[in-house]
Amino acid sequence: MSGSSHGHTPAAWTGVTIAFIGFCISGAFTVMAKPMGFWAGMVVIALGGVVGMGMRAAGLGQAPKRPARAQSHAQTQG
Repeated sequence: MSGSSHGHTPAAWTGVTIAFIGFCISGAFTVMAKPMGFWAGMVVIALGGVVGMGMRAAGLGQAPKRPARAQSHAQTQG
């Protein structure tokens, strides 16, 4: 897996870290039977996704891979 560039960006690490903290918050409040705390953790999880996407849009994520376009037959004969 280290050969691929999947998730090796600041945007990915930040988004996943925030979401993990949200999971921990939700899990703790689930055990304590506190629904408001659970939902607060769910908001933090969603915030992790928003922050990750925002950082990617700001250029801190992996650039999207574009499929290789085949040259048209007319261009190769010219």
